[in-house]
Amino acid sequence: MGSTTDKIKGTANEAMGKAKQGVGEATGSERLKGEGAVQEVKGKGQQAMGDAKDAAKDAVDRAAAAAKRATE
Repeated sequence: MGSTTDKIKGTANEAMGKAKQGVGEATGSERLKGEGAVQEVKGKGQQAMGDAKDAAKDAVDRAAAAAKRATE
């Protein structure tokens, strides 16, 4: 998966998790609150993975540019 896909899925999971937690609070459902918390954490993890992929790509791009400059 690309970094953008990870970030989009992460944002969606985080939002859905928060919504589930809200519904769980409103209805008194501990199960929904728990599921929501897990889904929210999953979303945050997906967003972090997207950020890490972006950082790795940037580092590779900078290294390639530096190597190219060194050979010129």
